Amino acid sequence: MVLPIAVEDVKREVRILKALAGHENVVQFYNAFEDDSYVYIAMELCEGGELLDRILSKKDSRYTEKDAAIVVRQMLKVAAECHLHGLVHRDMKPENFLFKSPKDDSSLKATDFGLSDFIRPGKKFQDIVGSAYYVAPEVLKRKSGPESDVWSIGVITYILLCGRRPFWDKTEDGIFKEVLRNKPDFRRKPWPGISNAAKDFVKKILVKDPRARLTAAQALSHPWVREGGEASDIPLDISVLSNMRQFVKYSRFKQFALRALASTLDDEELADIRDQFDAIDVDKNGSISLEEMRQALEKDIPWKIKDSRVHEILQAIDSNTDGLVDFPEFVAATLHVHQLQEHSSEKWHQRSQAAFEKFDFDKDGFITPDELKMHTCLKGSIEPLLEEADIDKDGKISLSEFRRLLRTASLSSRGGVGT
Repeated sequence: MVLPIAVEDVKREVRILKALAGHENVVQFYNAFEDDSYVYIAMELCEGGELLDRILSKKDSRYTEKDAAIVVRQMLKVAAECHLHGLVHRDMKPENFLFKSPKDDSSLKATDFGLSDFIRPGKKFQDIVGSAYYVAPEVLKRKSGPESDVWSIGVITYILLCGRRPFWDKTEDGIFKEVLRNKPDFRRKPWPGISNAAKDFVKKILVKDPRARLTAAQALSHPWVREGGEASDIPLDISVLSNMRQFVKYSRFKQFALRALASTLDDEELADIRDQFDAIDVDKNGSISLEEMRQALEKDIPWKIKDSRVHEILQAIDSNTDGLVDFPEFVAATLHVHQLQEHSSEKWHQRSQAAFEKFDFDKDGFITPDELKMHTCLKGSIEPLLEEADIDKDGKISLSEFRRLLRTASLSSRGGVGT
């Protein structure tokens, strides 16, 4: 007897395959049939075998960096597409990636969406699913979302480059403890001979805090993965769209603070945001119009955002009120503050202090109401802006209070808040 829950699982997988139909790195779905006993799914034939078998066939079970980057790029494209559809794969592992042909590493296809599911914006999965070696820390904490797919890809990347798992124990519970407590080892051979770019990529993905982890689209912008790829290959980032929606909900002071922080970043730090800006700026005139923003936000399929909300978002981001969003305005609205803090504490302290000093005109270590009014040029009472950041209620804002404001401004940006 086929249980109703099993039937629902199959139906969900068919819906997922239909949603992803046409993506070059997803096994193609052709049709589904059923009789009294079974459901039959007709899918693309992939004769190249599993990625796991391809890894094991390599010398020392490891890829060259160039070949590994080709494989990783394809996995990230799948993850980014899933996330735009409100999907989380939830079981990304080498066994679930097939090659179209035996001798080609550039035709990788994701398969087995049996554990995949749609996730409502702002919600988290509370069940533990997936394979122990590739499971993300937040899955074990029962608070997972799209970021868990990226962690799994990070584990696979580590294996591709060195031939070993980053988290290992003889038991499943032991593996879980390793994932939660320890960091991957980059000291043992062959890591000393692997490029700094590859190590930087893996380190920015295998970050235990999902808020500080690169997204799939950001990872595609990373120099190690991007080499040989085109900017046009980089899809829209679900978190960038979420951050724009969130920006309109911030207080005016948070918006000013984020603009100040954005102005301190260099071109290298802004590379992934530049890719996203270029993807939304369809006519390539250097600014994002209301229509271009509407088209971009429409691609975040689960939200179904109303046109009136798109206009409200553009107005919040458009600080010079010219009806368009230029790149500096876009950066302020789409920053990942937790990533800035996680990836380099020294740079974070420098950047946040530089942003603070744009308000602290007399350099006494505090932002006063008069300085806040001078920076913002706002008329009327400045007290509502001051109140949110002034934790100790001494009538001024310290550097630590300013940094706290920046961090809390990004707390909900990855998951999104209802519009």
